[in-house]
Amino acid sequence: MEKFPVINLANINGEEKKATLEQIEDACQNWGFFELVNHGIPHELLDRVERLTKEHYRKCMEKRFNEAVGSKGLERVQDELKDMDWESTFFLRHLPTSNISEIPDLTEEYRDAMKEFAEKLEKLAEELLDMLCENLGLEKGYLKRAFYGSRGPNFGTKVANYPACPKPELVKGLRAHTDAGGIILLLQDDKVSGLQLLKDGKWVDVPPMRHSIVVNLGDQIEVISNGKYKSVEHRVIARSDGTRMSVASFYNPGSDAVIYPAPPLLEKEAKETEVVYPKFVFEDYMKLYATLKFQPKEPRFQAFNALNSS
Repeated sequence: MEKFPVINLANINGEEKKATLEQIEDACQNWGFFELVNHGIPHELLDRVERLTKEHYRKCMEKRFNEAVGSKGLERVQDELKDMDWESTFFLRHLPTSNISEIPDLTEEYRDAMKEFAEKLEKLAEELLDMLCENLGLEKGYLKRAFYGSRGPNFGTKVANYPACPKPELVKGLRAHTDAGGIILLLQDDKVSGLQLLKDGKWVDVPPMRHSIVVNLGDQIEVISNGKYKSVEHRVIARSDGTRMSVASFYNPGSDAVIYPAPPLLEKEAKETEVVYPKFVFEDYMKLYATLKFQPKEPRFQAFNALNSS
């Protein structure tokens, strides 16, 4: 099996820039996922976010999760559960406006840490989008502008814990799906694994690594790149050996952003590929995605192509 791509950003602005961009290009074309080290986010901040997320789960979420499991009688289930996920989650919105102050049960220390973390991740996401632009032959800032809409991008964080599961063979932590949005940056547990991606028809583990940020591409990058980069199906398997933490931040287009393949790529690749992806308003795509998240992405694209040609 090829080795999961781990990319060191330490010299992205130095003599290693060309080699680093080539590694990112290979990961985007062949994996849809990669893991970043030396990404510029202080390790102390990552440790603080991890500690506070785990504390918050134990104090505020764990009892609720166990009660929900008990009320549904899930511990007595004998057959595979295909319509639920073994996860405990809450969501934070950062852009265009933050809701962190409105989320109940968060300590001030946790709120402050997540605000600081979100600022660092937003900067890293935009730097990564410019690296993708460079690799795709698009002008700097193209993807950020494509995502902008009238109010700027949507940026939010899904904070999840995947508790130890007594019957991991009967339920997924999170069922297989591609991500609908733009670029996703994940701080994951460095001890308990579970995230897997589908590569060449096989499920491959995304290795837990301390202080790394895992990056994956969403459906919107596939559309704008006209399929040169693909969003990749992934899932979380349930584990019996511990609770897995996941803090996934989604840098997505603004709700009214109009998404379509970048014209320079259509001109460049007209002879190479017949696939032309649809044009749509991001909010409309999300409405469709909400009903079809755990199904293949291709019918979503086809639905908009059919709409555009009618």
